Amino acid sequence: MTEGSLLFQTFVFLSAACLVVPLASRFRLGSVLGYLLAGIMIGPFGLGLIRNSNEIMHFAEFGVVMMLFLIGLELEPYRLWKMRKTIVGLGGLQVTITTLLLSGIGMALGFSWQASLACAMALSLSSTALVLQMLQEKGLLQTEGGEYSFSVLLFQDIAVIPILIIMPLLAINSSAPVIDHQQSTWISSLNSYQHALVILCVISAVIVAGQYLSRYIFRYIAKTNLREVFTATSLALIVGITLLMKFVGVSPALGAFIAGLVLANSEYKHTLETDIEPFKGLLLGLFFISVGMGMNFLLLGEQTSAILGAVGALIFIKLLILLFLGRLFGLTFAQNTLFACAISQGGEFAFVLFQFAGSLDVIAKDQAAFLMLTVALSMAVTPFLMMLNERFILSRCVSILPEYDKIVDVDNPVIIAGYGRFGQIIGRFMHAQGIKTTILEKDPDQIEQIRRFGNKAYFGDASKIDLLRSAGIEKAKMLVIAIDDPDKALEMVYLVKEHFPKVKILARARNRRHAYNLHKAGVDYYRRETFDSALKMAQFAMEVMGKSPSEVRFKAKQFRRHDEKTLRHSFAFFEKEPELISFSKQVSSELERILQSDITEDPK
Repeated sequence: MTEGSLLFQTFVFLSAACLVVPLASRFRLGSVLGYLLAGIMIGPFGLGLIRNSNEIMHFAEFGVVMMLFLIGLELEPYRLWKMRKTIVGLGGLQVTITTLLLSGIGMALGFSWQASLACAMALSLSSTALVLQMLQEKGLLQTEGGEYSFSVLLFQDIAVIPILIIMPLLAINSSAPVIDHQQSTWISSLNSYQHALVILCVISAVIVAGQYLSRYIFRYIAKTNLREVFTATSLALIVGITLLMKFVGVSPALGAFIAGLVLANSEYKHTLETDIEPFKGLLLGLFFISVGMGMNFLLLGEQTSAILGAVGALIFIKLLILLFLGRLFGLTFAQNTLFACAISQGGEFAFVLFQFAGSLDVIAKDQAAFLMLTVALSMAVTPFLMMLNERFILSRCVSILPEYDKIVDVDNPVIIAGYGRFGQIIGRFMHAQGIKTTILEKDPDQIEQIRRFGNKAYFGDASKIDLLRSAGIEKAKMLVIAIDDPDKALEMVYLVKEHFPKVKILARARNRRHAYNLHKAGVDYYRRETFDSALKMAQFAMEVMGKSPSEVRFKAKQFRRHDEKTLRHSFAFFEKEPELISFSKQVSSELERILQSDITEDPK
């Protein structure tokens, strides 16, 4: 590909996205469908501006790799454990039942059990990129149906590991080498069993390296204090994983997901997310455009009835299975239809798996092309299916998408955003002293609980400027941000500072990093949510150890003063890790000297 050709293709991609995606969003079709339509328009079966869709697809799949890496970063072990029932139970049942049913249908149609099982495993997966993008755009990811969809998608992403290991074992000649133009001669010379062992060893090496070596690498890079070098390292990490996984014939997106999962507890997690997010969004759009370009409409014209029948059968069968499982796990009708419609399509991993199965001669090349077009069309149908569900089911079910309340108390001096365990204490304290507050809470269950106890609160998302205006932010003296989402809290701070600069902002901080971000955003006052309760328990622990209550109270007061003073002082170089580490060691020594002194009473 020449330089001029590359520049022309880049221009065509960007222009098509700029023209078609806004139109699709305007007509409530969603950005994903817009990208697909843009790909069809510029592809070989549209205007023919770009004809080599396969070459672009290989590059665009990097967007899926980045997305899976970021998903892995978000899934800390405690969250995985909390979701274990839906991830393993619901996700496992969905993949197993779908695979068994589709395998049975394949054998009934006269295909071998090996080909039937390989195709069924690939078709049991759904599109993580498509579904998460749609749910986020429609604000449905936080609903119960959205969370169940995410859990199943997560299990499917993990299930790719055993599927990739099983696939070579289904080859008619199991001793035949696994041939893939992406692999080295050494890997290609291995039989299927040896290849499966190599895959396990490589994945294990990624886990070990991510767990024990990554912190030293990122710490060394962070010492340069050059953000662009850290960004380059982040991208190099993902590219390296991609090359390693292609070397052994494994989906690079799966390796990236595992690496993200391993780094979920890293102190560099948030920096990695910030660096990669812009690239992920752009490349994901490129991926969906490539899927649209790759739709073989010649094949569709030759086998119209068969392909459309396969698309309809795939969606219908998966819908039935998902509706049954959703009901089994206690979802309401509205949540269940959302859950089923969201993940009833084929997924991007199927493209990789069908190509892999074709290279192993588990399925014929023409069958792989037929199935890949079926999956692509099922992905294109999904946005329309979601629109129909939203129009005819969700819009009539208030329980899943309740309307925001109309606010009548617009003259109260204080607005409290978030009325959980933190916000309730502030609200009760103010109410007991006659200070009127307007309470905004976006959790419908929490609103119902508040009203059950006779308190007044309004359902709504306080990060929306229209709702803040309705709540009387222009007349209010103070906004208390007590929500437990750090990113949303920062978003609210920037919004209020921009539009209502005279309003005082008091914010709940999750930790020292969040306190720094709030300080940088310009809040008037912040308080770390667990600091006071933890210090109180520490005081009691010291009293149990035999210290006098008066001495412990004084030492706690010293600790508080010192901690708050040094935290504010550290903000000047919070992003410079070497200086921050040096400062932390210095203040730790200073704190020990203060608390171990013989002074036990406040001199003033």
